[in-house]
Amino acid sequence: MNRLTSPTVVQELMARHGASFTKSLGQNFLIDENILQKIVDASAISPGDRVLEVGPGIGVLTQAMAQRGAFVTAVEIDRRLIPILSDTLAGYDHACVVQGDILKVDLPALWQEHLEGQPFSVVANLPYYITSPVIMAILQSGLPLQSMTLMIQKEVADRMSAAPGGKDYGLLSVAVQFYCRAELQFMVPPSAFMPRPKVGSAVITLTKLPECPAGPVDEDEFFHLVRAAFAMRRKTLHNNLAASHFGLSRDQVREKIEACGLSPAVRAEALSLQDFARLTRAFYGAD
Repeated sequence: MNRLTSPTVVQELMARHGASFTKSLGQNFLIDENILQKIVDASAISPGDRVLEVGPGIGVLTQAMAQRGAFVTAVEIDRRLIPILSDTLAGYDHACVVQGDILKVDLPALWQEHLEGQPFSVVANLPYYITSPVIMAILQSGLPLQSMTLMIQKEVADRMSAAPGGKDYGLLSVAVQFYCRAELQFMVPPSAFMPRPKVGSAVITLTKLPECPAGPVDEDEFFHLVRAAFAMRRKTLHNNLAASHFGLSRDQVREKIEACGLSPAVRAEALSLQDFARLTRAFYGAD
């Protein structure tokens, strides 16, 4: 059993180092051994794999992955936790801690220096308040990501894995599924954390796809159109795209939508990645 899943050990560590939980940083430390092992199992990491961890906290997940032979680089924003991590990861030669804000870190430089320029996976108990920005920053970095196994707020996991037409389907669903196959793994109750969060959590795996499932499309143009389509969720696709900066009249926008085999009255949440790709090519002249 990992000692760091013991609430008593967590409290003793925090007290010994004069640290406290910081709500603004979304610090909820995992204290459930079963959930810990299920996360590592879901990640399918093997000895020698390179792993990037975001927000290691006191190192419970870091230890578990290093014990399985992975080379783990953990990025922690909270300076007060660095001495604790030095304590809990002492003797783990495969674990390296980098103090910094993952949203401000030079990801290509981090990859070259600490992940040795190798393909890598992300495994993390992500702070809820930075979930989407972190995921998108890594996905859009152009680095050789293989997969992400993330413990995140259940509501966000539902949105990432949602299918077109569902209530959870939106811009985040399209953005994640442009790059990855999203699979919800299992739910995690608030009782698995210290302190307990007010919402339920879930573990999701995002497996990087070799290419966009919607076919060849310019990435910047695609996301510009998708953001425009979801600008006002209750408005029709025609109204949202007509209000955007495409330099087209309302009639021209309608014609392009219809040329893609879609109704101008449809809403963005009903469209698939393939629909958005066809619209992108139509609006930017690739078709």
